[in-house]
Amino acid sequence: MLKRRRRAVVLLRKLLTCAICSIALLALLSVHLHFFPSSKVPGFSDSHKLPAQREFKHQRLSTENSWTREIVPLHLSKAPVASRKLGSANLVLGLDKLWKPPSNRDFLPCVEPSSNYTSPGESRGYLLVHTNGGLNQMRAGICDMVAVARIINATLVIPELDKQSFWQDTSNFSDVFDEDHFISALSMDVKVVKKLPKELASSLKIVRHFRSWSGMDYYEEEIATLWEEFQVIRAAKSDSRLANNNLPSDIQRLRCRACYQALRFAPKIEALGKLLVDRMRSHGPYIALHLRYEKDMLAFSGCTHDLSPAEADELRMIRENTSYWKVKEIDPLEQRSKGFCPLTPKEVGIFLSALGYPSKTPIYIAAGEIYGGDSHMSNLQARYPLLMSKEKLASAEELEPFVNHASQMAALDYIVSVESDVFVPSYSGNMARAVEGHRRFLGHRKTISPDRKGLVRLFDKLDQGTMKEGKNLANRIFEMHRRRQGSARKRKGPISGTKGMDRFRSEEAFYVNPLPDCLCQREIPTGNMTIFR
Repeated sequence: MLKRRRRAVVLLRKLLTCAICSIALLALLSVHLHFFPSSKVPGFSDSHKLPAQREFKHQRLSTENSWTREIVPLHLSKAPVASRKLGSANLVLGLDKLWKPPSNRDFLPCVEPSSNYTSPGESRGYLLVHTNGGLNQMRAGICDMVAVARIINATLVIPELDKQSFWQDTSNFSDVFDEDHFISALSMDVKVVKKLPKELASSLKIVRHFRSWSGMDYYEEEIATLWEEFQVIRAAKSDSRLANNNLPSDIQRLRCRACYQALRFAPKIEALGKLLVDRMRSHGPYIALHLRYEKDMLAFSGCTHDLSPAEADELRMIRENTSYWKVKEIDPLEQRSKGFCPLTPKEVGIFLSALGYPSKTPIYIAAGEIYGGDSHMSNLQARYPLLMSKEKLASAEELEPFVNHASQMAALDYIVSVESDVFVPSYSGNMARAVEGHRRFLGHRKTISPDRKGLVRLFDKLDQGTMKEGKNLANRIFEMHRRRQGSARKRKGPISGTKGMDRFRSEEAFYVNPLPDCLCQREIPTGNMTIFR
């Protein structure tokens, strides 16, 4: 009997010991899981490295494959560094995905001419070009005119920049771009001179408005025949004068060489642009937000959401008094419902929060003066205190040479935007399209294009109180933009059913997406390059 009692006590002790050990083990595991929710340490993935100047002949993709890439113009600073500024113990798991670039599907810049391409033939005359629009509209036009000069065997005179646009900028070509580099970089493509020869200054010239979105036939059969009577042809406008598609491969690649290699910003602009990029990167990975909430954009588009009646009247008067803006009567509600309005600063804040970007995210505001100033920026500022701009990052002395020159100030924004870890345009204007195309050319860096039409419906529900910010809204916005982040894809053609000029207008612009013309895909098995068709 006594032996049985002793055995029971021993067994009870063993059970108690096991229970205590189990409880202790569970406690240790729970502490471990609390502090280390995953075996993967939260952090930021490295972004694409931009090639440095004089760099970039044989870069290694992996330990087994390497290839040659062409030099591209915008190599202003070191690669974006994986963030340590935002990295902290309270980072949520998966934050690194917010900065991770989309897949480039092994597409790389490929703009070398074909074996049949020759140096420029004997010039038949001089092509004068008067560009029109803002910085990025002029950039695209200049690159198209380089191609046109090649097609019609012309010597291109350095283009004149638009001084009559809304911004009234007096800058000359050499104030904005590196003139000597432009001439030398295109020496094997087109002869470029700084001025028309004196003996031709008073000669008979013909001024032509080149037909929009024209192909080879138009320039070879209509424009080139003008050499029979004139030595100088002047293009009155430069924007959208060349078709997006169905041009010879060598002409398409020439457009890319002109845009991404030859048309480099002036040294003083590149120097300050690099400085701004470095100062932004000191805060960690950053978003460049092209906040097109400026007086000219709102007046032109007729968008008045969240504006006071006095502000709406001011914009209407600007539109009515700007002679070359053809549309005067605009229904602002209809514009917004169709997605034709730029997002407001408040809407941008809701959008970025829904995508998961934390409040400590550094954001560079790539824009001119925001309409209404603090009154319209307060909500975005409250969500994201680290709002930067060239005016905040640079001293008054550093900016002094560029103020009152809209094109030069826009060039600084362009540089910081192209080099950003994430680019978000609030409106799909010329700047947004140019930056998106350049980022695609450099390796498909992350560019989030808001679906404004879809977002308006959600924002209206928030205003009406039928939806609140939270998980449901975030999931809907995330799903809406899953495939709108700048991944590699072929350029979109015209919208089905459109005809005439509407057909060309509906095409995705060449400089928005230079694939397939100027990007080649690496074949995984052999490491060779192949043109994507």
